[in-house]
Amino acid sequence: MRKMSERWDAIILGSGQAGNPLAVALSEAGKQTALIESRHIGGTCVNYGCTPTKTMVASARVAYLAGRGADFGVHADGVRVDMARVRERKRAIVESFRAGNERRLDSANVELIRGEGRFVGPKRIEVNGRTLEAEWIFINTGLRSRIPEIEGIADVPLLDNESVMELDVVPKHLLVLGGGYVGLEFAQMFRRFGSWVTVIHRGGQLLDREDEDVAAEVKKILEEDGIKVLLNAKTTRASGAVELQVEVPGGKRTVKGSHLLVAAGRVPNTEALGLEAAGIATDERGFVRVNEFLETTVDGVYALGDVKGGPAFTHISYDDFRIVKANLLDGESRTTRGRFVPYTIYIDPQFGRVGLSENEARQLGREIRVAKMPMSSVARALEMDETRGFMKIVVDAKTERILGAAVLGLEGGEIMSMIEIAMMGGLKYTALRDATLGHPTLAESLNNVFSNLEGGA
Repeated sequence: MRKMSERWDAIILGSGQAGNPLAVALSEAGKQTALIESRHIGGTCVNYGCTPTKTMVASARVAYLAGRGADFGVHADGVRVDMARVRERKRAIVESFRAGNERRLDSANVELIRGEGRFVGPKRIEVNGRTLEAEWIFINTGLRSRIPEIEGIADVPLLDNESVMELDVVPKHLLVLGGGYVGLEFAQMFRRFGSWVTVIHRGGQLLDREDEDVAAEVKKILEEDGIKVLLNAKTTRASGAVELQVEVPGGKRTVKGSHLLVAAGRVPNTEALGLEAAGIATDERGFVRVNEFLETTVDGVYALGDVKGGPAFTHISYDDFRIVKANLLDGESRTTRGRFVPYTIYIDPQFGRVGLSENEARQLGREIRVAKMPMSSVARALEMDETRGFMKIVVDAKTERILGAAVLGLEGGEIMSMIEIAMMGGLKYTALRDATLGHPTLAESLNNVFSNLEGGA
């Protein structure tokens, strides 16, 4: 005999940066809403991603600046990193953010169910022995670190983006598998804390999707900071405490370290959801298939955030929430088509990117002009002695509108965001070139960068 099902208006699986605000919005709209979460409220961003990593990046930057004190005429002898205190500070900020999310859910009268939810039918979820049914179900279960298929790796103690932030000692030599943004942020962070760091990356350049000049400049900066970077490096075997056999263009080599961080991609948390019982389709990697309205292959079931594939950024997850809310509660018809996907990588200097890269624009056959300027030409950067990196902006040669930008430099994410606002407004590049911007600010670099605009493609 089948158990009686509880009836709800909406069920949300996962309390990430789309699930939480959606639960609040649905409940405040009078919908009986259940939110199922197996771990911490707030998802990856609050607990294992943005909030804790950027908190620790800030600590690492203080250590870096303290070490550079003499460059500014300030002598700070005896700089020492207390990893236990760094961790304590990180934990406190995470707890405060997590508590804020919990208060908002409680105030909105969202039913929070702790446990692992799984589909047992198209509109039916089982959790903790309870069976719940709803007209609307939203999947927001996120991603986790992918463990690469390397012989012997199961016998080596591994760190991922979560566990590496729980260390209370500075690793003597941190090996980082992966040259994407997660690996690079941690690589530079721990180098600044005092670790020797080696980055091992299978690709021919760091940050595989970026233009070659950007990747080369990032590599140069990291190597200036004392980080060893191995490219075209295939790890074939792991053994011992932390010992890797690596194939590089020059032959085979052994790389030894004290700790190993795996940052070689992410996989979706879908295998335990019972999606097949509901008829919900996934792609070959396990990501939930959705259309531009974030609808799955089952009517009334949606997927939001990282679990659906595509850009894995908090702001994209939050925009997914806004799309679903607009369509289901506000009578609108919003889609994911044409939305900007800005992002910032929190290496130092920051790397902010939005729109098309030069390579992407050329592959699309666009007629473009490219503006490029080193940060050493920016007055504010010179005054702060933070001149590494460059700005690069892609402009449509015919319309004079900005197609994309890559800013590797002091507060690169903030400068990129200013450019994005201009793109959103459909402004021509001349509007930024001729704007009256305050001096001395980083923003006024936008006056000057376009003086270096190259000719057409």
